Parts: sequence; structure tokens; C-alpha cells
Amino acid sequence: MDVLSKLQSSEVKDFLDHKALQYEHPSFIESDPISIVHRFTKKEDIEIVGFLMATIAWGQRKSIIKSGEKLLQILGDHPHEFVLDYQNNSCPDFIHRTFNRNDLNGFLLGLKACYQKGDLERAFLTSNTEANLYEHICTFRNRFIPALARRTHKHVADPASGSAAKRIVMFLRWMVRPNAKGVDFGIWSQISPAQLYIPLDVHTGNIARKLGLIQRTQNDWKTNEELIDQLRIFDPNDPAKYDFALFGLGAFENF
Repeated sequence: MDVLSKLQSSEVKDFLDHKALQYEHPSFIESDPISIVHRFTKKEDIEIVGFLMATIAWGQRKSIIKSGEKLLQILGDHPHEFVLDYQNNSCPDFIHRTFNRNDLNGFLLGLKACYQKGDLERAFLTSNTEANLYEHICTFRNRFIPALARRTHKHVADPASGSAAKRIVMFLRWMVRPNAKGVDFGIWSQISPAQLYIPLDVHTGNIARKLGLIQRTQNDWKTNEELIDQLRIFDPNDPAKYDFALFGLGAFENF
């Protein structure tokens, strides 16, 4: 067992607080997919580019950013206007791993439908004011996938089938957490930072296990819940800040 996993909870908290402060800084996002989103200032443009960047955020970060540049060539300088004017099957060629032109076409149609009915934030909301993140994501998925071809459904994670929904969880962190430190955007107000989870991937999962924060070996939704329960003890108002610590320790420090 790793030495740090034996530390008292308060010591782990102090360690993660220090690392979260270190890594939640604009200098650490220059090589991150969120850097593409930071090129925009209009709320709807940020939402659209953020959602698409989060969707393709798997694989090497350089490859993700390269695909993001190709997305911007399609969306242009005004992504919101592009989406509102978008016509079915008018999408040019695009591919990032298994996400291809047909998938992007469906996502653009889905985004257009969201804005025609209100906005993207509203698509995540339920009538239950006490809804948790699981309910918000499931609600969004049920509203969004009717615009998609069957093969594209796999690109919209489903927590109801056990998925950790890493990319949607990450997108929600970008939209919800305050912009005080110049990384996340804080442009959504109907979901609280206290409700957010950690985008669970190889880095965050492995570091969380080394620190004794989780015991489960799978990176699934149940592990999401196990991890966030512990992190909410450390900071009940902003548990997702520890994503910076866990990811930074894994990706940058080989902890």
C-alpha cells in the first residue's frame, strides 16, 4: 500500500488542497482541451465549443487539441450562429478516433434543438430542485439523443448503465465552477459547484486509490459516488476543485 494512503484524512486533505491550488492556474491549461474553449467570450459559444471539446476529450491531449482546431475551422468565429443556422448533413468531413462526421452532424442538430427550446443549461435541468448530478446528466441524455443516429448514442455517456460519464462531468465542471482562477468558466447558475463530481479517468482514479480515497477497482459511476463522498468531507461546497490535484499528480508528477 502506498505510504500516503496511510496518512490521516486531515493530512490527505491538506496535501490535496495544496495541489489543487498549484494546478488550478491558467499556465497549466495551455496544453489542455479547455484552452480551445477559452478563445471565446460569448456564453453560447463557450457552451457549444466546451461541449464538443469535452465530447472528443479522449486520447492524447495534443491529438484532442489538434481535432479541436479542426472543429473551429467548421464552427468559425461564431459557433452559436453556426449551430442555429445548421442544416442536416451539411457538416464537412471530421474525425476524432471513433467520433466522425455523422456523429458531429447529430451533435450539431442536438445542440440546435437545445437552443431552439431555450438553452443548453436548461437541457440539463429537471423539475426537481433537489436533483443530483446523476439526474441532471440522465435528463440531458434523454433529451439530447433523439436527434442522434443510433450509432452516435454511445458518445453521450449514460450513468444509468454504469458509465462514469467522465467527459460530461468534465464539461459540467467547466460550465459551473467559478472563473476566479481563470480556468473554469462559471457561466451556469442552476447547478451548484457543490453538486459536481470528479471527471474519473485513469489518472484521477489511480491517484485516488493510492491516497486511499476509493477502494473500488472499476472507473464507473459507483466509484464516482464513492470518491465524491470522501471529497465532500474535505470541501462540501467545491469538491470538484480536487480534480486539479488528482489529475495533476497523475499526469504531471507520475505520483
